[in-house]
Amino acid sequence: MSWNPDLYQKALNFAAKAHQKQHIPGGEIPYVTHVCNVCMEAVHATLQSPKEDIDLVMQCALLHDTIEDTEVKYEDVARAFGQQVADGVLALTKDFELSKEEQMADSLKRILEQPAAVRIVKMADRINNLSDPPHYWTKEKRQKYQIEASLILEKLGGVNAMIENRLFLKIQRYSDYIK
Repeated sequence: MSWNPDLYQKALNFAAKAHQKQHIPGGEIPYVTHVCNVCMEAVHATLQSPKEDIDLVMQCALLHDTIEDTEVKYEDVARAFGQQVADGVLALTKDFELSKEEQMADSLKRILEQPAAVRIVKMADRINNLSDPPHYWTKEKRQKYQIEASLILEKLGGVNAMIENRLFLKIQRYSDYIK
């Protein structure tokens, strides 16, 4: 399976520009590092079980937070990368008009309406986010995050054994941050 390095560079540059002033919460690491890690996780899993469109996986992974966390709009992503990528990124975007309690269920519902590639990206995102939590997160916030990760795996599983196993193991290891 091959992927298009020109699309990778285009999506990475787009994401880097969109997130240029952001840092990973709780530190000074540029936020684009997060999207690169999500992309690596998603592409690696896709290469192990090449049923999905790797270019769609890669683009959605690199762009997954652009609509949610920056000034980028759906139309900007669609214009630059096409409707399928924009639809995937939008499905990965929280609807802030909903209550916090409703946001995840809504997002998971919309992700399930997309190609399986988008499900892989969501699981890769949560894998990366299950690393060291920001120092200011309370024990309760970390517990809730772990429970939410289990929900993601339950609802989105069944598409890629490798990414699902990685997420399962990260959820288990995240207990170390809750003790």
